[in-house]
Amino acid sequence: MNAFLVSLVAIAVAEIGDKTQLLSLTLAAKYRRPWPICLGIFLATLASHTMAGGVGALLAHWISPRAMQWAVVVSFIGMSVWALIPDKADDESVQKHAGHRLVIATIITFFIAEMGDKTQLATVALAVQYHPLWQVVAGTTLGMMMANVPVVWLGTRFSSHIPLRAARVTAALLFLALGLWNLYGLLNTTAG
Repeated sequence: MNAFLVSLVAIAVAEIGDKTQLLSLTLAAKYRRPWPICLGIFLATLASHTMAGGVGALLAHWISPRAMQWAVVVSFIGMSVWALIPDKADDESVQKHAGHRLVIATIITFFIAEMGDKTQLATVALAVQYHPLWQVVAGTTLGMMMANVPVVWLGTRFSSHIPLRAARVTAALLFLALGLWNLYGLLNTTAG
């Protein structure tokens, strides 16, 4: 049980203020549908942390940290553009399948944002140190959910008081700033 508890606490604390928490808030404010978002976060986290715990060390030999940093930069800038695209709420077919599409969109964006993130790297380190692996993955996944689910529900609840266009622009600017900040850090490590 020690592996589970250490993993849970480590990831819940590491996730506070992390980019994936911002992603959770953005999705909640944009779509105002907490259940599909929470399900998507759970599935993406479970997949990401299973991969990190099981094959993360192996992947480190094939994918350079620099390539992972570039993927983070591109994903943030891509998210900034995506955040500006308004929903097609009037399209009945979109509304009919919005839950399924939102789960899939959340899985994809959350999984990409988690790549090379501090919580994913912490999961790799925890899996090296603690056993059995299933306790590490269960603890890190629950830690992520403990940090992100309240953000989704609060974002959904209070998003009705925020003009949707302003929320989209703010989210786009935040993601762009994070993308540029990561790019700046990447270029500084290259120059240094």
